[in-house]
Amino acid sequence: MNNHEIDYKIYGDDMQFVEVELDPQETVIAEAGSFMMMEDDIHMETIFGDGSGNSSGGLMGKLFSAGKRVITGESLFMTAFTNQGHGKKHVSFASPYPGKIIPMDLSELGGKIICQKDAFLAAAKGVTVGIEFQRKIGAGFFGGEGFIMQKLEGDGLAFVHAGGTITKKELLPGQTLRVDTGCLVAMTSEVDYNIEMVKGVKTALFGGEGLFFATLRGPGSVWIQSLPFSRLASRVFAAAPHRGGGKDEGSIARGIFDIFNGD
Repeated sequence: MNNHEIDYKIYGDDMQFVEVELDPQETVIAEAGSFMMMEDDIHMETIFGDGSGNSSGGLMGKLFSAGKRVITGESLFMTAFTNQGHGKKHVSFASPYPGKIIPMDLSELGGKIICQKDAFLAAAKGVTVGIEFQRKIGAGFFGGEGFIMQKLEGDGLAFVHAGGTITKKELLPGQTLRVDTGCLVAMTSEVDYNIEMVKGVKTALFGGEGLFFATLRGPGSVWIQSLPFSRLASRVFAAAPHRGGGKDEGSIARGIFDIFNGD
């Protein structure tokens, strides 16, 4: 086993966090901004890339590997948390928005998972975090959220976060599932993935949905989320006031004033 064998426990319902238990000298890596709390004797270190040790390409190989993370909107750096004490210690990572944390044992999933960018939360050291380009031009140009996806490779535990309610679908060979590109969370590597345009001009223009959806063809496992962050953010933005105003705009007093003023 190349990966550190970490234990964990997930707390909460809609705003979850995962508590990882580390034996002495065990390490977990996490995206910047996901850290919540940790106990004494855990050493926190910023590392270049995912710290997987894949340095066959020398310095340029490391730069290229880390640079690919920028394409998915992630930082060049990740954070490693190592237990440098003598007993078991705990470190916790929190969800960035309402949803669920999905633990994935890569050793039971063929050693590779493809997931939405920004879905990765944390993993045992040794899990490599890279990008997965779509082979088909149509998916590349029109895929939206589904264009460039992350890939998690290794034989250890990884934690992925998704919004709303999560469902897992097991696709049989040749079985097809069409999904909104933003609702696709993750899939195993054997799933065939492509982007298709919604048929019918009226449906595309007036149906209230996007112009494209993801077509997933089995065999393999697929994880779907009911509330993509992009959908949540657009609703919040649409409900927010956009009028120009004074320095008190957005305050409770201003809101009450608007109600009585007939706005």
